[in-house]
Amino acid sequence: MRMSVQADIEARLAKVEPDVEVLLAEVVGGDLVRLFIDHPQGVSLDLCERVSHHLAMVRETYALEVSSPGIERPLSKPEHFRRYVGRRARVRTRGHHEGRRSFTGELLGATADTVTVAADSGVVQIPYADIMRSNLVGD
Repeated sequence: MRMSVQADIEARLAKVEPDVEVLLAEVVGGDLVRLFIDHPQGVSLDLCERVSHHLAMVRETYALEVSSPGIERPLSKPEHFRRYVGRRARVRTRGHHEGRRSFTGELLGATADTVTVAADSGVVQIPYADIMRSNLVGD
């Protein structure tokens, strides 16, 4: 569900706000869409209001919360992970991966299919399809 909502939002915003990058659109509790956006000049309240206005179709079904990524920026696409190689991140998986569901450590690499994290338990490769949620963490 989340990816179809995100893909729809990305397609709509690409037409009217082409410089806005959708970092993550997640359905929370079945009735809220939490949308994290970024922009080369930063995210202002005015930009969040414009984006909300452009997404009237989302607001017909869900409550909509639009915000900047903040310090714990969500990572949801291979290009997000590649951009932050060398930074610390937390990756939570949908099921157990090597006996765990959460890995925190330095991002070592990101291919088209997997992200590599130097977690406290060792270096682990996690397929994007297995990732439930991921974000940067403070150093």
